[in-house]
Amino acid sequence: MRLSLEQGRVIGCLIEKQLTTPQQYPLSLNAVVAACNQTSNRDPVVRYDDGTVQRALSSLKDLGLVRFIYPSRGGSATRYRQVLDEYLGIDQEALGIMAVLLLRGPQTAAELRARTERMARLGGIAANAELERMAGRPEPLVRRLARRPGQKEERWIQLLTPQAPTDSRGGESGEEYAVAAPELRTRTVDGQGPAAEDEPPEPTKSELRALVDEVTVLRAEVAALRAVVEQLQADETSRRAAVEQIRSRLSP
Repeated sequence: MRLSLEQGRVIGCLIEKQLTTPQQYPLSLNAVVAACNQTSNRDPVVRYDDGTVQRALSSLKDLGLVRFIYPSRGGSATRYRQVLDEYLGIDQEALGIMAVLLLRGPQTAAELRARTERMARLGGIAANAELERMAGRPEPLVRRLARRPGQKEERWIQLLTPQAPTDSRGGESGEEYAVAAPELRTRTVDGQGPAAEDEPPEPTKSELRALVDEVTVLRAEVAALRAVVEQLQADETSRRAAVEQIRSRLSP
């Protein structure tokens, strides 16, 4: 089985939300779009529109990896749940590992232990053993990469999708920007040295990028809240319908 990058991002988000926020799962389309476009815990960061996500969901449904939950009477939105674990026959630990690899790219075993903490408990030995089991299947789900120069640990990749290009910021933490920021903020006057203290510096590229990321996160949070409100409205509509049915039965 080979998935596209869009399919991998969508199903990775469904897994993540199922394991970390089960009270809001299954997800509406708005919630899936918001999860795909998060700027935190994602590498690379993407900007999918509703159509892109809807097409990915439909194709995943055709593959038997996603199920649509259509609204019942009084409901307002179709919701979506993943069944990748059922399809592959994997446990929660392996499912959490797949989610992180799909959403954040190649990871070391130590990074996977830390980043799956809210999804599954993986001790040091357990994480490595789980990875080895996933790699040793007749159709492997993960593969170990050669150790990079200067690194102590080997990284692992998932084999369901092609590997996406890494984030241009140098990783999900933005460490390269953090290091470069003080130098970028140093301005000069006629090439002679730092600008006067009372002269406000021009915003740097990293500061502008951080502002854009913050706005994107806020939009994602608003979309998630909208999804919660939609669910509450749907529940209220269903409750009213049930009350009306009871009243009609009790009426003489």
